[in-house]
Amino acid sequence: MYMPVNQNNTAHVVAVDMGYGHLRAAYPLSDIATGGKIINANSYAGIPKRDYHDWNGSRKLYEFISSHKDSPIFGQAAFAIMEMVQKIDDFYPVRDLSRPSYQLRVIYSQIKKGWGKDLISRLNRDPRPLISTFFVPAYFAEEHNFKEDIFMVCCDADVSRAWAPLNAKKSRIKYLVPNLRVKERLLLYGVKEERIFVTGFPLPKENIGGKNLPILRESLAKRLAVLDPHHRFRRKYRDTLEKILGDEFCHVNEPASRPLTITFAVGGAGAQREIGRMIVRSLHDEIKKGQVRVNLVAGVRNDVYRYYSEFCGECRLMPERDVSILYADTKEEYFKRFNLLLNDTDILWTKPSELSFYVGLGLPIIIAPPVGSQEHFNRKWLNAISAGVDEEDPRFTNEWLMDWLESGWMAEAAMKGFLDAPRNGAYHIEEVVLRGRRSEIEMTHLL
Repeated sequence: MYMPVNQNNTAHVVAVDMGYGHLRAAYPLSDIATGGKIINANSYAGIPKRDYHDWNGSRKLYEFISSHKDSPIFGQAAFAIMEMVQKIDDFYPVRDLSRPSYQLRVIYSQIKKGWGKDLISRLNRDPRPLISTFFVPAYFAEEHNFKEDIFMVCCDADVSRAWAPLNAKKSRIKYLVPNLRVKERLLLYGVKEERIFVTGFPLPKENIGGKNLPILRESLAKRLAVLDPHHRFRRKYRDTLEKILGDEFCHVNEPASRPLTITFAVGGAGAQREIGRMIVRSLHDEIKKGQVRVNLVAGVRNDVYRYYSEFCGECRLMPERDVSILYADTKEEYFKRFNLLLNDTDILWTKPSELSFYVGLGLPIIIAPPVGSQEHFNRKWLNAISAGVDEEDPRFTNEWLMDWLESGWMAEAAMKGFLDAPRNGAYHIEEVVLRGRRSEIEMTHLL
């Protein structure tokens, strides 16, 4: 098991409560957070009313537009405008992209009026490094004279101009990025190279278990047995698997110890819930026979939980026995339970959000349609490392998914993610922030 960092050697870990992405990136850093607590920049105790309304007006608008993007006329038009504001430009041809966007100028105009000053004044009473998983709190810190080092964690495989400061060349913010593409992008925005650390995305430690990966190796071995029912993949790559997994976990000829387990996760705005319904309907017979288990992740959305519960009742499927629905009252509790669920999951089905980086846990991803510009780039990254596969029509999951299993394609995708996606981001971030070492992943794809 991993050992937590000494609590005297901590940082202020700051996120925003907008969807799941920024809080999910912060959660693995909880053990180095001051007091073990993540600070929500948009909802901390004592936040001024003006700051609260500025934050939550934008959050509610984002969640409303995301959840209604497929609505005719208004939904599609509103989403198109939101996309235009936060669009990531094409990388090629390589060119100077340092000119600030309209979105960035608006953010800085609000900061100069005092937005975020209260938060930074509070943090300055207890000077420690600051780690922010969203760009706005990092800009608060720089503009309102935060006394310590400022670090920003990037949460996608590519980032828009909003993720670099107004005057990126003169900024003192340091970046903790998931891959080389984000580093290259930030350089085009004007960020100095010495301020960029390619650490990988921070994955949950309870899915890894420490430097020797005991939890991860065991869960991967069990997963491969399910994803390779005819032992073709494991026999072909026996030597590689023995070297990676070790004798204690590498049982090439053993059958699976559980049915195929699929976890479908909706986004923080509750988008794409209907896909989960189609998956369960298509696999109904396999579920009833005990050949397939489906986890439907409602997160903290009670409306999504009710939607799935009612549907399962209509299909005469028993909760927990046939289909599990993951719902929690708080996001912290949701992350804990979700991470534990992943150790016994064989395929993660989700849109290409920050969960794209979870392929580093040896979890193949079936990619639901992207929602937002950054998710198109995450999808491109997943395809580039062959750890994610675009979904076919969910109504016929029972046909195409079984073909993929028979071919060993899903087992191969699991190994590609384990081998080619970074998994130790949380540990690298600790080394950079707390110990001042340039700790980076040794090998990563440009994309």
